Amino acid sequence: MGSVQLNGSGLVAPLSQNHILSHRTKLSYPKPSFLRSRFNATARAKTTRAISTAPASLLPVADEPYEEPPAVDFAFVHSVLLPDGTPDVHWRRACGGQKLRDIMLDSNIELYGPYSKPLSNCAGVGTCATCMVEIVNGKELLNPRTDIEKKKLKRKPKNWRLACQTNVGNPDSTGLVVIQQLPEWKAHEWNIPKNLPIDDPETST
Repeated sequence: MGSVQLNGSGLVAPLSQNHILSHRTKLSYPKPSFLRSRFNATARAKTTRAISTAPASLLPVADEPYEEPPAVDFAFVHSVLLPDGTPDVHWRRACGGQKLRDIMLDSNIELYGPYSKPLSNCAGVGTCATCMVEIVNGKELLNPRTDIEKKKLKRKPKNWRLACQTNVGNPDSTGLVVIQQLPEWKAHEWNIPKNLPIDDPETST
């Protein structure tokens, strides 16, 4: 079984986040041919003269820079390492105030493993304990263990949680949460130093 190092610069040295870039596209639709010919004929027949300028208050104002709403970054680590021995990490971003189970399913992150088939899990009510995850970093953004978790996970490590019972912060929360998927089947162990600082994946190298 291998070991994965979690340090101040990320999960492992070669690991980097895939940034998603967004842009706005202005669509222009060509006028039908009969509109173009009519428009051109009208333009040739008339001449427009400017008799005054619009006051400054009516001039178009440049768009203000778009600010993204607060969000929490997630690093979901698969239970199986990549062929080169590095973690198979999937980065996601979601608003806080949601169940971890909902965030994982909405983001197409594997949660149940062999229990993903219908009727193989309890669909999030906390009775089957098949949605276990390991919180590697960022537990301060999560709610404490519920009574259901204390009962179902009493023989599991303290950083194991049930995704259906785990709330991620508030709508204005920000930070990074590192989550080990399917901890019962993971092929590695985590080497986590104490007092690990929380890095921003947007700036980590």
